Amino acid sequence: MSVRVAVGDTAVQTVPETLEFVTAPPGLMTLRRFSLDALDDVGALFAMRSTEREGVRLFLIPPRVYVPEYAPTIDADTKAALGLGDAEPVLLVVVHPGEGGQPPTANLLAPVAVNPATGAALQVVLDGDEWPLRAPLAAA
Repeated sequence: MSVRVAVGDTAVQTVPETLEFVTAPPGLMTLRRFSLDALDDVGALFAMRSTEREGVRLFLIPPRVYVPEYAPTIDADTKAALGLGDAEPVLLVVVHPGEGGQPPTANLLAPVAVNPATGAALQVVLDGDEWPLRAPLAAA
């Protein structure tokens, strides 16, 4: 099975609903297998749940839906690790829910890159300081 991910204003791409990380995402110990569950009908909000440890869940969004100018360069080594060749991965970013009246934030510094054909995934820490670790996602 697959899930639909909004990758732009009207563009949608499908990715497998099971993600297999090449290496465990930072902070998630040795966990590598996750389900990607759509939380809406348009592909703009997801829960990524560990299939190896109950209760481990992160919220993800396709960043270009919320931050249209988001266009980081994914390096050739990352693409090779995902088995993409020259193709581009689907990018998702981790969202931290807002607390105490603060808006939710998105980690634009470390997107999750996904091979849309296989579900191979890797959380990539981008070079430079162009994209913040906690970008506010305030309503327009």
